[in-house]
Amino acid sequence: MLNNKNILITGGTGSFGKKFIETILKNYHPKKIIVYSRDELKQYEMAQNFNHKCMRYFIGDVRDKERLKLALNGVDICIHAAALKHVPIAEYNPMECIKTNIEGASNVIDAALANNVGHIIALSTDKAANPINLYGATKLCSDKLFIAANNIKGANQSKFSVVRYGNVVGSRGSVVPFFKKLISEGAKELPITDERMTRFWITLEQGVDFVIKNLQRMHGGEIFIPKIPSMKIVDLAKTLAPHLPTKIIGIRPGEKLHEVMIPKDDSHLCMEFEDFFILMPTIQFQTPIDYSTTLLNEQGKKVAEGFEYSSDSNTQWLNENSLHNILSL
Repeated sequence: MLNNKNILITGGTGSFGKKFIETILKNYHPKKIIVYSRDELKQYEMAQNFNHKCMRYFIGDVRDKERLKLALNGVDICIHAAALKHVPIAEYNPMECIKTNIEGASNVIDAALANNVGHIIALSTDKAANPINLYGATKLCSDKLFIAANNIKGANQSKFSVVRYGNVVGSRGSVVPFFKKLISEGAKELPITDERMTRFWITLEQGVDFVIKNLQRMHGGEIFIPKIPSMKIVDLAKTLAPHLPTKIIGIRPGEKLHEVMIPKDDSHLCMEFEDFFILMPTIQFQTPIDYSTTLLNEQGKKVAEGFEYSSDSNTQWLNENSLHNILSL
């Protein structure tokens, strides 16, 4: 469904955007790929690597609805990846985070509806489930806006869904490149916030492939959650630098011991498939949708009452060998 299509990605110069575009150019034949972001230097640098004839680079901010409307004219598929994501920075600059993550999401929805864009997927985060920091709270609001957009589209053909997953191995701001930087600089120890801490992990390739697959399977109104492994942060540090001791520095403001992607309170909305989950919308749409079967004809089943998908009780875990395999990709 990506061949001969016009595709726009907000925040397209980020880690996800680069890998998404690389994957699309390698495996499909899009008519046009539009990178929509606000940093001209990153766009200039990206254009040196992606100089395919289908590439377009639009300077613009998701806070600017009119610019978004122009950019989305004639677009078939929109991936909304733009966000302010750094937890401490969001706590220190709350209104800036709200303007980008919530008002920006609303602008993307309005601009997509104005242009009758067919498929729109927003990228979310595990921090949006039972959020305790502002970043997570703004992404929860964004998720709710995208799901509810399916109820205001009228005769429009647009479909809105959300993809939620955990920490991306090696992405900018991730702990992996941070640890690697410390190691390369000759650090005597690695800082760990809490030795009990666990996180979900996914590679950029897995994240991109999951989004592309969901474009094909989405009805509109779902939150897609992949089944991915967990790992203790202390084990991650030991794998990267087995010769270095760790130093416990304490949990930072807005940080959890463990991340949850499906809270117990949402278990009644959750459908389990072979390698992913779907959270059904909390609201009723004008036209009922059977989310137990995807548009790829995949069959799901309801999870047990009280089910929770948490990084500490996960059934899949990364070990030293599997992490090294991921980092070598």
